[in-house]
Amino acid sequence: MHHPRLIEHFRNPRNAGELEPADTVVEVSNPVCGDILKLWVRVEAGRVAAMRFKCRGCVAAMACGSALTELATGCALSDAARITTAAVEEAVGELETASKHAAVLAVDAWRAAVSKLAD
Repeated sequence: MHHPRLIEHFRNPRNAGELEPADTVVEVSNPVCGDILKLWVRVEAGRVAAMRFKCRGCVAAMACGSALTELATGCALSDAARITTAAVEEAVGELETASKHAAVLAVDAWRAAVSKLAD
């Protein structure tokens, strides 16, 4: 079954919803399972000042979206690469093999946001 931290993120998601104004908004999806994760990011002085998410997908995808926002908020954009799938998985406890795509989805969204902010 799911790790207690994953269940906690799912039942009580952190930073859920939209963020206005945002410096960038990205949406990524996993065409295999159909999960969709949308991120809103606001940056101040080179750091993530605020971040929100919406997710349509499995329990793990929603939990990983929540965990990602906690990992990224306060993060300097220059340190963005430190947020990896392993870091997201650790934040939610453990992911079963069939749910590892959720951490990949979260990191793909994060990298897309950082890329847009760098442009």
